[in-house]
Amino acid sequence: MALTDTELARRTAGGKMKRKISEYFSYYLLLLPFVFFYGAFTLYPLVHGFIVSFYDWKILGEKQFIGLQNYIKIFHDSVFYSSMWHTILFVLISTPVIVVAGFLFACIVHQPLRGKTVYRLVFFVPIVLSVSVVASVWSAVLDSHTGMLNSIIKLFGSKGEILWLSHPTLAWLAVIVITLWWTVGFNMILYLAGLQEIPDELYEAAKMDGANAWKSLLYITIPALNRITVLITFLQIIASFKIFSQVYLVTQGGPAGATRTIIQYIYEEAFKKYSFGPASAMSYIFCFVLLIISMIQLRISKERE
Repeated sequence: MALTDTELARRTAGGKMKRKISEYFSYYLLLLPFVFFYGAFTLYPLVHGFIVSFYDWKILGEKQFIGLQNYIKIFHDSVFYSSMWHTILFVLISTPVIVVAGFLFACIVHQPLRGKTVYRLVFFVPIVLSVSVVASVWSAVLDSHTGMLNSIIKLFGSKGEILWLSHPTLAWLAVIVITLWWTVGFNMILYLAGLQEIPDELYEAAKMDGANAWKSLLYITIPALNRITVLITFLQIIASFKIFSQVYLVTQGGPAGATRTIIQYIYEEAFKKYSFGPASAMSYIFCFVLLIISMIQLRISKERE
């Protein structure tokens, strides 16, 4: 018995729908492992940490609900303010230094130099090292008595020993130099990719119009890299706010807490004092600060577009 056009169309549509459902089921089935691990190791800790911030909990014993007391306690904690200020100070100083250094290194390796691949490798290699390796190397370099840096300075006639990690200003200088050496390669690669996208015709036209290298840099290179600069700047701000490992391993927050950052203070409260409530509260205050910075980044990016 022949099927009418309506029945044939209905059966065809039904077959297509079944195939789509089957395809979507396969897609979601493949996503299930990711969703499970993401929920277990990201979403659940976020929600649980927020709940813990309203409790007095020292891992041993029962949790006691205390409401906003942890948050109130934090805003009366001088160490919290000093740690946050140290972090902000590091962001304000390190961000322009690392961004500008990445741009300069990218300009250097972009030139038609002999062996420029070696230069690129030298600038980029430190970023693939683990923080423990970086800390071990720089601790040996900056050691007050047997460090390589003081040994080099003594070759030029200096008889005293510079206490690089025992003076607050010198300790922060050391942290900034370590972070610069370790992370600048990432910014360099981003800038290098942007430089390679700038047409050579622009530079040739500028040269024909009498522009020197400085004017070409000022009026062609820098404006062409404007969007990349905004991206790198905000990425660097976020990365600088999250500073912890190199400070903790090299200076341990010293001398006398002068280089203690907010993440180190959270770590000490949670895993040394076992005060998980205040530590969780500080984590969410810090998360709120980063969220505001991210929103500013998105706003600026949209305005520039």
